Amino acid sequence: MPDTVEMQAPRDVLIDREPIELYKVLKFEGLVASGGEAKSVIDDGLVSVNGDVEHRRRRKLLVGDVVVFSGAALCLVRA
Repeated sequence: MPDTVEMQAPRDVLIDREPIELYKVLKFEGLVASGGEAKSVIDDGLVSVNGDVEHRRRRKLLVGDVVVFSGAALCLVRA
């Protein structure tokens, strides 16, 4: 039986400027312990943006983008 991760409803992440880099969102929202760990999980294909697996650490995110990692979903909204 495969391991599954239950996804939570997206929670809003307030940003005051666009764009913001993907690895920074993971780090600042506490989904990983450091920027290095954020880059590692992105490299390993464990992060998706708007439903697609993302491998670009510095992917530029905009308001409305949804990031999913380890069952947590984040929706970027303007502060």
